[in-house]
Amino acid sequence: MKKVEIFTDGACKGNPGPGGWGVLLRMGKHEKEMAGSEPDTTNNRMEMTAVIKALEALIEPCEVVIHTDSRYVIDGMTKWIAGWKRNGWINSSKKPVRNADLWHELIDAIKRHKVEWQWVRGHNGHVENERVDRLASDAASEAGRAAR
Repeated sequence: MKKVEIFTDGACKGNPGPGGWGVLLRMGKHEKEMAGSEPDTTNNRMEMTAVIKALEALIEPCEVVIHTDSRYVIDGMTKWIAGWKRNGWINSSKKPVRNADLWHELIDAIKRHKVEWQWVRGHNGHVENERVDRLASDAASEAGRAAR
């Protein structure tokens, strides 16, 4: 099974507002950058979208280490999701889980892969995190300009 490192970030200019996501895929010496945007979204949705897009870009099942500065994504996938499923996608506040559409997409996206989650402190000089932050931020800025 191929081993892939994935670095992701999301950004939003206003929350909600124009948003962007950035991804760096690395397998050995090979790297691929990806980015995208939405005109009206939230930071959490962009963080999730970055991971989904990265996983969907993998052609075959892989061993994946996902590096993200989003506790929301990591905690959602490693701590909260089992309870949400058990409780019919109702959270601990007895309200529908926010971003359930993207949680379902993320669940589907990881099915083929062996995934390890790695938290990275954002805006702390981590080279790859700074790189994907720039991709996400630039995409969000572009979405903001396009919306005017």
